[in-house]
Amino acid sequence: MTELAKNTCEACNGQTPKATPDEIAQYLKEISGWEVVDGRHIFKKWKFKDFAEALKQVNAIGALAESEGHHPDIHFGWGFLEVTLTTHVIKGLSKNDFILAAKIDGLQ
Repeated sequence: MTELAKNTCEACNGQTPKATPDEIAQYLKEISGWEVVDGRHIFKKWKFKDFAEALKQVNAIGALAESEGHHPDIHFGWGFLEVTLTTHVIKGLSKNDFILAAKIDGLQ
């Protein structure tokens, strides 16, 4: 388990600090396969053997997100799953995005 995954997401508001470029670089070292998009989102794509396997992972991520109170954008279909994380209220990345990414990685 990574250090990030040991944390819990905190409730966000307009005062939640955006992750700095140095923090983003450090957090990315703890998660595998995630990409920064436009400096405002992190994104990861998985492939599965069929729709049922993708759906199973979607459900696991959904349950995790609900327990953390931090919710990703999820797109999936036959054999694939895409997850995008951002902190909407600050229109950018916060530590919560990386915490949830680390916990999602731990589901597999």
